[in-house]
Amino acid sequence: MLYTLYEAGFYVAAPLRAAARVTRQYWSSPLNPARETPVGRRLFASADLFANLTRRYGRPDWGIESVRISGVDVRVRRVEAWSSPWVKLTHFVRDPLDLRRAGRTAAAPAVLIVAPLSGHYATLLRDTVRTFLQDHEVFITDWSNARDVPVLEGRFDFHDYLDHVREMLRRLGPRCHVVAVCQPGPAVLSAAALMAEDGDEGRPASMTFMGSPLDARFSPTVTNKLAEERPFAWFKSNMISTVPLPFAGAGRRVYPGFVQLYSFMSMNMERHQDAHWRYLQDLMNGDGDSAEKHLEFYDEYLSVLDLTEEFYLQTVDIVFQQHLLPKGELT
Repeated sequence: MLYTLYEAGFYVAAPLRAAARVTRQYWSSPLNPARETPVGRRLFASADLFANLTRRYGRPDWGIESVRISGVDVRVRRVEAWSSPWVKLTHFVRDPLDLRRAGRTAAAPAVLIVAPLSGHYATLLRDTVRTFLQDHEVFITDWSNARDVPVLEGRFDFHDYLDHVREMLRRLGPRCHVVAVCQPGPAVLSAAALMAEDGDEGRPASMTFMGSPLDARFSPTVTNKLAEERPFAWFKSNMISTVPLPFAGAGRRVYPGFVQLYSFMSMNMERHQDAHWRYLQDLMNGDGDSAEKHLEFYDEYLSVLDLTEEFYLQTVDIVFQQHLLPKGELT
């Protein structure tokens, strides 16, 4: 019901959003002699802010066309190395001729960056990708939005996530390095442990964990504390909704991205309100550079994806409530 109401609100606001876009175009047109007047700037800024706040934010673009190595601009293209309905393993392929001009002739080590599946897209890590491209063959997990995966594709839970990580490491071959950013830490460590136990040649050469909740009992964040304060049944009753039509995953039970976004923003609501107020002031004052930086940040921040019910609830249970991995009880 919550998801349906959210979508209904989006469509109800469509006429106002269209009017705001027309107003924005009118007061930004070079043919409008009054566009630089205080009234014109105020109307343009107000319309632009409303249009941006009420529009739908899709999957952001990576925007990585090249990377500078040893003073040479090396072209980069994205290749799908492997995929399932739930993830695309994306390889950022560096142009071999450009690499030769940069003096890089030896084969670079491969690194798998496991992006978090916690509400935002993997593009949040584009700067991390750019940094690793200096010296590595970079692969990253680009997770799917659960609302776009048909119900016929089945479930996707914590253990499926672990299996996906294991399969990707195996396909990248021996001596691949793995970097787990935030949420995927427990699953990556578990996958590597299973691969080591099996003597799997695809087990990683090294593991790096960045801000991962390997043991959520230590240095608890606001998220950790919420998971401890609320019973498991509360999350199932209050945080899960059903994907409505016309999405491909209609009927799937999910933890909606917009709920996660509201949770993020509510922790720093005054900060976000101040940021939008400054953006409005920048537009009215003609400060295009500051306004552009605001848009770049929020175009990424407001782009969210849904998680499957089973993955979200199992993560809450296994990682943040029972702490099964650090206690040696995860099966």
